[in-house]
Amino acid sequence: MEREVSFDADDIIVSKTDLKGRITYVNRLFMDVSGYDESELIGKPHSVIRHAEMPRAIFKLLWSHLLDETEVFGYVKNRCREDGQFYWVFAHMTPSRDAAGRVTGYHSVRRVPDRRVLDGTIIPLYRELRRIEEAAPDRRTGLERSFSHLTSAIQNSEVAYDEWIFSR
Repeated sequence: MEREVSFDADDIIVSKTDLKGRITYVNRLFMDVSGYDESELIGKPHSVIRHAEMPRAIFKLLWSHLLDETEVFGYVKNRCREDGQFYWVFAHMTPSRDAAGRVTGYHSVRRVPDRRVLDGTIIPLYRELRRIEEAAPDRRTGLERSFSHLTSAIQNSEVAYDEWIFSR
């Protein structure tokens, strides 16, 4: 049985990665909530905390924004080091730049998500996206179909993604 780990609404989880998504920095709260220590995280892909119930389409959407060098917000379910534990975050992800303006990596600031939004919109949507992904004959087709479903849902709302994610 899974158990959700929580953190205070005033707390902020922070991490930084290089251009390939390998962790270069985590704050103390990241370690406390996830259950990992710094040596288990630094140099590892950020996907080390990826929860199996997260739709791949969501990460495709988030990465598309980052690769376009724009900030992006999103709800993410992460797994903890201890089996069966997880935590939800509302993440703000942005490119990190050097003095010349070149993207050198990414950083993410994460807060406690709005429970009503999770329960009423995000969790049902993510379940549907996972169902689409798992019903496909292969992973590539599943990702294409779920991403198409996600982008259609956003387009049908007749607002841009940022407005959509904040209006849930």
